[in-house]
Amino acid sequence: MGDSSASYIHMVQHLIEKCLIFRMSKEDCMEALSKHANINPVITSTVWKELEKENKEFFESYSRSQSSSGASRMSDSQSQSSSGVSRMSEAETSDLLQKMISDNQSNKDDDDDE
Repeated sequence: MGDSSASYIHMVQHLIEKCLIFRMSKEDCMEALSKHANINPVITSTVWKELEKENKEFFESYSRSQSSSGASRMSDSQSQSSSGVSRMSEAETSDLLQKMISDNQSNKDDDDDE
């Protein structure tokens, strides 16, 4: 049980890291992982908080950049709408998360073979 719990937590951590790459907020990440990977938001929140504790400087900087880019994101989304360019669609997001999950699973299977 302990090993599978650890690998599950590691998978959630990996998915959170991918969310960070896509500049997602904690809430957006919790929603995306719940919807597309069937991960309980409480689990995502707990792992996120632990990552914050372990990487305090990174998350302080990330949080500052998130809040400072909030206004620019609003204007960007308005200009993207008028130019026809938009954020990833829900289907693209779902496909990306499913690929990340399957990649993580295949990496885990490779590790088990060794």
